[in-house]
Amino acid sequence: MTTTTYTVTGMTCGHCVASVREEVAGISGVVQVDVALDSGAVEITSDRELDRSEVEAAVAEAGYALA
Repeated sequence: MTTTTYTVTGMTCGHCVASVREEVAGISGVVQVDVALDSGAVEITSDRELDRSEVEAAVAEAGYALA
């Protein structure tokens, strides 16, 4: 298992957190996604190394951006 933390900008509420969590969880190999609204931290546990572009695309689909 691999755990990586990214920072997402622009999240302001629980709905934002849920949107990011849902999109990132849809990436192949992702096992768990923890999102902290206050810091923007998104901790992703996966069974393989994720490419940053995969995470960036999922976050963008939710309407946000990686810092």
